[in-house]
Amino acid sequence: MSTGLEKAKSPLGELLSVAGPTVATMTSYTLMTFTDKWLVSRLGAEYVGAQGNGGLAAWLPQSIAFGVFGVVSTFVSQNFGAGKPERGAAYAWNAVWLAVVASALLLPYALALPWIFSAAGMDAGQAVLAEEYGRVLLYGAFLNLSCRALSNFFYGMHKAWVVMVAGLSANAINLVASAVLVFGSGTPPEDLGAFGRWCAWIAGWLGIEGMGIAGSAWGTVLATGFELLIPAAVFLGPAYHRRYGTRTAWRWSWAHVKDLLRVGWPAGVMFGNEMVCWGFFMVYLVSHFGAEHASAGWIAHQYMSLSFMPAVGLSVAVTAIVGKHIGAGRHDVAAARAWLAMRVALAYMGTCGVLFVVFREPMVRLFVDSGTPEDVVERVVWLGSWMMVATAAFQVFDAGAMVISGALRGAGDTVFPGVATIVASWSIIVGGGLALIHLAPRLESLGAWIAAATYIMVLCVVLLLRFRSGRWRSIDLIGRGATPEGAGQSGMVTDGIV
Repeated sequence: MSTGLEKAKSPLGELLSVAGPTVATMTSYTLMTFTDKWLVSRLGAEYVGAQGNGGLAAWLPQSIAFGVFGVVSTFVSQNFGAGKPERGAAYAWNAVWLAVVASALLLPYALALPWIFSAAGMDAGQAVLAEEYGRVLLYGAFLNLSCRALSNFFYGMHKAWVVMVAGLSANAINLVASAVLVFGSGTPPEDLGAFGRWCAWIAGWLGIEGMGIAGSAWGTVLATGFELLIPAAVFLGPAYHRRYGTRTAWRWSWAHVKDLLRVGWPAGVMFGNEMVCWGFFMVYLVSHFGAEHASAGWIAHQYMSLSFMPAVGLSVAVTAIVGKHIGAGRHDVAAARAWLAMRVALAYMGTCGVLFVVFREPMVRLFVDSGTPEDVVERVVWLGSWMMVATAAFQVFDAGAMVISGALRGAGDTVFPGVATIVASWSIIVGGGLALIHLAPRLESLGAWIAAATYIMVLCVVLLLRFRSGRWRSIDLIGRGATPEGAGQSGMVTDGIV
């Protein structure tokens, strides 16, 4: 049976056909937070750190579910490659059901945010603002999680353009909705120009008063709801239902849930753990030194996100491509596509690293409001510039770690990367960061950034060695049974830890 592999015109053509829309989609996610941070920075410098801390607090628990949902693409793509694409819809549906459960569990967490920020020793004023922003995002968690569940179905089917259209549309909505809700019908910031006046007119027509930082969160939730509608409409539409039975697979299935949890829990733990460590890094190791460090840190982090999210898109695309070729029994092609994606990611993120160093000062100043006291501006710009240099140092290593992680996930090898990430993040980000701020106190929060750069470099090397070992070749997720050429082991089912 044809799997559609022969339709790729070239290895690079196949990669770009899947990665192009996926990269655009992942970049659009980051642009939403970029937009929010830019808008709230017009309220004052302290709002930048608050938006970052609140957003991280909301994202952290959701990242666990995101990790689990990522293997929807693995199962869908492998069945697609094996000529059985109709098996994929049930995995998407059961991920949506898990999203219902996860979003309900997040409500008590949302109410506990004030205590969490207080315990972290955050600046009291920033803590209040961060709680406002994070709580609203958590209220909209079901929309966000369900959207990711369906997105991974389309990634696995190599139809990433559906998600791309949804993401780009959501960004346009987020820009307008957030501006309207943040500033309301009052006088908009002068540098928003005609766009600000137009949004103020819309707010006045609707009778909306400015909501401040909470308004940017509500704008993101509204945009995410719209983003969910597009893939849901395609998924449930007559064409997909006729070909893949997408409407009949809606029931909760323990078998599919067990598959998702069995393969996905290491990725969920890996992502969740990494977010915990990065959260500790940003909220304590960096923000602990004061509001200026927090604002500078979140500015650098925003650019870091803008850089690595396209690489995350490549990682997601590699998961789908590797899974498809493994489903077709072509492990050699799967490996070749992973190395091709690696070269593309290295070129992109290496370029970003150079730009971070050359243009670090104007890039930081973009997020500093003109009404900020000059001494605060200079301090934030100085700190942010050095943080940008630290970020530039690990760009190529970040590219390698993300692409290879996606390739291993496409093969179903999720346990080893999860364990490696947990060990490295706690020992280097947390342990190393704490050591540096105590042993080299003159570095202040910059010591924590040095530890973070070291962590990414080490993780990249470990994952590369894992991929080169070839152990992922022996994993059989969909019961093919036959041992692939060059596997070196029987075709037994394995979680990938051996």
